[in-house]
Amino acid sequence: MSTLRLSYFTLSNDAYQGFVATKKALEKSSLGKPLIELVYLRVSQINGCAFCLEMHSKALRAGGMADAKIDSVGGWRVSSQFGDRERAALAWADSVGAVDRTNAPDEDFNPLREHFTDAEIADLTFAIALMSAFNRLAIGMRQ
Repeated sequence: MSTLRLSYFTLSNDAYQGFVATKKALEKSSLGKPLIELVYLRVSQINGCAFCLEMHSKALRAGGMADAKIDSVGGWRVSSQFGDRERAALAWADSVGAVDRTNAPDEDFNPLREHFTDAEIADLTFAIALMSAFNRLAIGMRQ
């Protein structure tokens, strides 16, 4: 484990608190905490953030999610652990998480409409963006 480069959360506290406020707003989302944490875990896998992987795996376990399901997130496309709603959310996380390569195509967006309201799609996209930002802070500052 590396030493923290800068205490970004205290040095840029106002900006950090904006992220925290977004996280708190998402906790009120009708998406539900388990799905949001699952998406956070997947985004953290995509970005390779060890700190966040540990944190979200622990949160999912504490929330009662089965180890087999958590352990299968990296291979969600071929795993029988996930329902259609989760698959749509994870596909969107993969697509938006790699937007530089995917450009978030309609084939990843359109299935969301079968399982989520417009507000939930917005919340889901905010969750993906927020975790990507947190991952970049943690990796960049060696949290």
